[in-house]
Amino acid sequence: MRAARSLARHEARLMVSLLLWLARRRHGTRDATHTFGYARGQGATTAGLAFVCVVETFTLSVLLRDWPTAHAVALVLDAYTVVFVVALHAASVVRPHVLDGAALRVRHGTHVDLRIPRHGITAIRRELRASSARAPGELDVAVGGQTSLTLELDRPVTHVTLLGRRREVLVVRLHADDADGLVRALTPARSSPSPSGDRPG
Repeated sequence: MRAARSLARHEARLMVSLLLWLARRRHGTRDATHTFGYARGQGATTAGLAFVCVVETFTLSVLLRDWPTAHAVALVLDAYTVVFVVALHAASVVRPHVLDGAALRVRHGTHVDLRIPRHGITAIRRELRASSARAPGELDVAVGGQTSLTLELDRPVTHVTLLGRRREVLVVRLHADDADGLVRALTPARSSPSPSGDRPG
């Protein structure tokens, strides 16, 4: 039941995100000093997937035209699939990463929302990496299968998964369309680099 409730909440947030996208509004950015999008790299993929779903809907409509009940059911399901795919992209657009005076809020659509205190970030690296297997204490928030920034923290922060599981993470990898801008925005909040030299790059 807990998993079902979590999935229902996720789906409701997706539909809200779709409405915000249509209204050209964003979520959770009122107190932001900076916002950083991450959806640019997945736009073409999402458009391609939506197109495939539309083609499938048309094809099934032709194949099932002699079976009205099956035709109606398939049409509803396929139409909802198209809406769902578009809503996934909309959620990524209207829910950017948010930086305010106290924290960096790392997001990915409606299924990742992690608040990291600015003072807890000990190192930030401009680092392009392919998404890899999950390691203990690490979180990859990949877009298009890759991340462009790595954050190291001085103490664990709690990541709550889509199904409500909690994980403590000390390293967070994420993607931002303007990764260099995010490094610059975070750098003033950090203490002076240690002699070992973790410098933004």
